[in-house]
Amino acid sequence: MNVIEILQERGFIDKKTHESELYEYIEKGPVVCYIGFDPTASSLHVGSLVPIMSLAHMQRQGHLPIALIGGGTGLVGDPSGKTEMRKLLTLEAVEENIQGIKKQLSRFIDFSNEKALLLNNAEWLTSLRYIQFLREVGRHFSVNRMIKAESYRMRLESDEGLNFVEFNYMLLQAYDFYKLFDKYGCRLQMGGSDQWGNIVAGIELVRRMRQETVFGITFPLITTSTGAKMGKTAGGAVWLEPERTTPYEYYQFWVNTNDEDVARFLALFSFLPMNEIEKIKELEGSKLNFAKTVLAFEATQLAHGREESLKAYQSAQKMFFTKDVPCEILPSSSIPRGGLKSEDISVPHSYFELKEIKAGISAFKLFHLVGLADSSSASRRLIEQGGAYLNGKRIDSIDYLITDTDLVDMEMLLRSGKKRFHKIIIKK
Repeated sequence: MNVIEILQERGFIDKKTHESELYEYIEKGPVVCYIGFDPTASSLHVGSLVPIMSLAHMQRQGHLPIALIGGGTGLVGDPSGKTEMRKLLTLEAVEENIQGIKKQLSRFIDFSNEKALLLNNAEWLTSLRYIQFLREVGRHFSVNRMIKAESYRMRLESDEGLNFVEFNYMLLQAYDFYKLFDKYGCRLQMGGSDQWGNIVAGIELVRRMRQETVFGITFPLITTSTGAKMGKTAGGAVWLEPERTTPYEYYQFWVNTNDEDVARFLALFSFLPMNEIEKIKELEGSKLNFAKTVLAFEATQLAHGREESLKAYQSAQKMFFTKDVPCEILPSSSIPRGGLKSEDISVPHSYFELKEIKAGISAFKLFHLVGLADSSSASRRLIEQGGAYLNGKRIDSIDYLITDTDLVDMEMLLRSGKKRFHKIIIKK
């Protein structure tokens, strides 16, 4: 099975260009492919995982992936999927964002010894001469065709309209493909479904300027079974940067996957064999919850490393009193099957002096203090509505005074609702 068939089987592919020629190209041997990453923030988020995982699959199958950071195009802004113009970034902001993205991509892709390339299109875009670019590249683009592209059409129909700066984005992305073809022999660009017009423009530019055939693949927009955009929660985006979304919070995001999405997300966001994932579709109830645990463990291990994944897994086991995953469920997973002993430090926690706890703290004040409620009044409502717990027991009164008698091995565990936890640890 070649890499295109692997990606197809696992649910990565939406559209392909030149399908028969593309398969021939893949079968001939190692290929060079690329995906662009927009440096609009210092961290990528879960919504970026499909392109990241596709490059990782390419590398695992012996091909050369290029992660292209849009240091140049990021100064212009991609209008795709936006009804308003993006905020223009400074050179300093773009460079800071690039450093964060490099670190995250390296978790999934091995850039050592040129097994993969990490490039910045600012290298060739920021030095372009405008008149020369218009004469050599711009003449190959039809404005009539450009404005029919989905990425432009949405903006043209919006109240703000399409800014001329953004109108150049398609030309610049097409030029990226041309430059990567010339310098690295890259013949395959991949990207989200909203990039179809930009990818096709690059294919056409290479054909016109080099009389060669190159290829494009787009990924579907990944949504949950409820129709929500992947990676979006009530609290905002789920980031790959641990300072924005802790490994424990990241783990919990995956554990809380809807039942209908478990098998699909295992196929997309882990490297576990498809024959094992197919069997998950037959599970329900507690057995399906074991599969969610494996999904969370594998996804966290990829994004944050095995140590953080083990900590998050062990913390969840202690808080939810969950059993070990049976050996017959996704047996290729490296998740511990026989228990795990380690320090439980991945749960959000605070350190207190023993004398502070001995003096007593009102429950509603403590829940607000550690961030489990936005205000004292919100904390009171939480308790009144039965959503506040101490060491697994519901707090029945807003006047409840928490003292050292509530400590268990010099710790106590606060819970807000079903999913938000905070541990109080006494300083030694």
